[in-house]
Amino acid sequence: MGGRPPAPRVEYIPAPPPPVTVATPTQSLKTQVELTKISGEQNRLNMETGAELDRINEEFYTGQDLRRYRQRGAEERLATETKGEQERATLGTRGAETRQTRETEGAQTRLTRAEEGTQTRRTRETEGAQTRATRETEGAQTRRTRETEGTQERLTTQTRGQEQRAGIRESGSETRRTALQQEAFRRYKENRDFQQSRDAYKS
Repeated sequence: MGGRPPAPRVEYIPAPPPPVTVATPTQSLKTQVELTKISGEQNRLNMETGAELDRINEEFYTGQDLRRYRQRGAEERLATETKGEQERATLGTRGAETRQTRETEGAQTRLTRAEEGTQTRRTRETEGAQTRATRETEGAQTRRTRETEGTQERLTTQTRGQEQRAGIRESGSETRRTALQQEAFRRYKENRDFQQSRDAYKS
């Protein structure tokens, strides 16, 4: 009695019901909202701090510029005053030299006229030979007088030229010293301003 064995009995089990979704509270959203609020507050504080620093820097550099302009104006006024003093001193020296020259010329002229008068009176007292001798003396005196006047005039002109050149050299030296002092002071101010601004930024 062979034959096939009976087929196994299959039992059908129904499918389980779908899972029930349960809402579980999480803090991720709340944390993100808080972080966003904190970040916004921090950005606002950073912007306010930056604006305050900008105002402070602007006030500082504006003050520096005003002080630099005032100092430059003071230096230029001092240079102009020094130049004016030097020019007035030169003009005073030139005037004194001119007056002394005129006084010397006047004295020489008066001496010459006095001598000419004396010679003329002697000439009138004597005639003939005395007249010829007087004329020769007058010519010699006139030549010596002219030579003396020429020598005095050349010495005066030379002295005046030396005084003028000395005054010009002194004025030029003062102007150059003033310019060097201004340049040195300007560089010192710029370097000090740079150091101060860099120290301010570092702090």
